[in-house]
Amino acid sequence: MVCWGSNRSGESDAPGARYISISAGGAQTCGLRPDNTLACWGSALPRVPAGLELPELEPVAEPEQTQPEPEPEQPAEPVRVVAGRANWSSGYFQASLFKQLLEELGYEVTDPADFEVGPNNGYLAIAQGDMDYWPNSWYPNHYAWHLSVLPDGTRVGDHVTVVGEQLIEGGLQGFLVTKSFADTYGVYTLDDLNRDSRALAAFDTADPVPGNGKADVFGCPEAWTCDNIIENMIAFSGWENIEQVQLDYEVMFDQALTRADRGDPMVFYTWTPTSYITQLRPGDNVYWMGMERILDDSNPADQVNGEQHTQRTADGTGGYASIGPEECPSAADQPNGKCPLGWIAADILVTANNEFLEANPTARALFEAVRLSHLDTSRAWVDQSLGLPPDSVAALWIRDNRGVVDQWLAVARAAG
Repeated sequence: MVCWGSNRSGESDAPGARYISISAGGAQTCGLRPDNTLACWGSALPRVPAGLELPELEPVAEPEQTQPEPEPEQPAEPVRVVAGRANWSSGYFQASLFKQLLEELGYEVTDPADFEVGPNNGYLAIAQGDMDYWPNSWYPNHYAWHLSVLPDGTRVGDHVTVVGEQLIEGGLQGFLVTKSFADTYGVYTLDDLNRDSRALAAFDTADPVPGNGKADVFGCPEAWTCDNIIENMIAFSGWENIEQVQLDYEVMFDQALTRADRGDPMVFYTWTPTSYITQLRPGDNVYWMGMERILDDSNPADQVNGEQHTQRTADGTGGYASIGPEECPSAADQPNGKCPLGWIAADILVTANNEFLEANPTARALFEAVRLSHLDTSRAWVDQSLGLPPDSVAALWIRDNRGVVDQWLAVARAAG
């Protein structure tokens, strides 16, 4: 209570208390307390006349002390995931697909296009925690990168894990040769080309480095790993008259396609399923070339970790593919009737950082659940080659395969 005005008789000096009603006179003031008792102060304090009773009033209840309302719980911040992709276009579809699947699980995923790298930098980035996962690994070819030593003395393989079975034997790879040239000179293996002087002379007049006396074949860009394997193959088989050309892959493809369509000699490394095989068509304008010897682990070209480049398997099937003589004429000379491509059919898999996998069992379960077919990926890559952006290709694939996708997501959520 606050009082003001004259205070000659103390009429403004209210005793400390709570009052529910106040009556002020000239030189005195009275107040009614919550317990129905009267207090007065100042001069000429009045008395309650005899026989006068104050009305019964309900005591005023003290206000209850209420607890503040708890603030609503804020949703957890989404986990940020740094995604990457390979610097070859056939890997873009899987990169976009995994990004969109992880986003459906609530992750915040960076654009894989912002971290486009080859295997030489990709595995280092994963091991050092700069990138969380990479869906474009080609094994066994890329196992050599697991042996790279980090600044702290550990190896890349100590920090990364290969996860799932995304596309088993999904990477059929080998060399293509212009069909008309091969038929004219009877060169159906790289060994045939290396030792046939007439074929070499004809090849040398129209290859990328004419007049050097060599058959210059289109190989792989630097740091793709396949370029190192090709160098080991050349040394292992003793192809003294064959050299690898290393340019941008799309540039080499354009040159190879032009030569094949004109009937000019060329040899070109590629893989499938990709859209490249829809234009360089085995049995039509090209053949798959064979090899007489399959590369072992001897690393004859002294490549870094080249012991991992072997294309042989324990059961002896490595380096051969079930392709008939109409597309691979050298298959007719094999007891098993298979094409001696010289390359193991690679498994295309996810590689991820160990700490990321441990902290994100949901993501790990997704990587383990995803299975793609050769037909699915082939169609996706063809759509992409026709100009559809990878994100759109992936979104359409998810829409058309919603039932399977929901099964993968359910497995992943159950693991979280």
